[in-house]
Amino acid sequence: MAAPADRSACHRLDEIVLSGVAGDDYRVTVITLADVLARAACGHLPEPGAGPTIVPQPSARHAGVIAFTAHNVIFADVGEDWIRSRLPDDDLSAPLNPPFLGDLEERTGRRVNNIDMLALAAPTEGPPPIELVEVTDAAHPRVERAHRYRDDVRVWTCPGGLVLIGRGVGGRWEVALEVEPEGRGRGLGRTLARAARHLTAHPLWAQIAPGNAASVRAFLAAGYVPIGAEALLVPSSA
Repeated sequence: MAAPADRSACHRLDEIVLSGVAGDDYRVTVITLADVLARAACGHLPEPGAGPTIVPQPSARHAGVIAFTAHNVIFADVGEDWIRSRLPDDDLSAPLNPPFLGDLEERTGRRVNNIDMLALAAPTEGPPPIELVEVTDAAHPRVERAHRYRDDVRVWTCPGGLVLIGRGVGGRWEVALEVEPEGRGRGLGRTLARAARHLTAHPLWAQIAPGNAASVRAFLAAGYVPIGAEALLVPSSA
């Protein structure tokens, strides 16, 4: 499991758990999505078989479902009773299945953007393995998209590709990259994914479309570890 650069941060997070991280204690004491994600980045995943954990939306921008192993985390301001009334007790897959996501779309007036694989990697010291140039004003569609969904975005380019990092869902640090057609098939995606780990002191989260097998392979080869799946609900106009 990826580990954060600051182990003391994990210790401080452990202190919020009064009597362990399993079952009801976990759901009661970790009350924000940021808590859940920070603990996951420290290697403390939600207890399998418990849940779902229901937390407030971290912002008006972000609502959705994260599925860890046998434990779902739902962050949507639609009422806990409403959520639980639509989830069978014996189906841990229900929060990411079409019936519940469809109800959530109707209730929130949003739409599911995609169901992505979530992967996590620790930061790495030293210079990145490729020469990058930081840009402050890029018209690339991926950059414009990042500013819609992330804060504190920074962007770097190299011949044939682009990598960016920014604070996204629950304040976590996220990475995204783009490889131009002429740069594909030569390992550039893997190199950019690895380079991102040198550009921040924070654990990095990657949202990867499972059908994009080349991207999945690139992030896995760059040391990112699959940690769950995520469905984000975005405004219908997005």
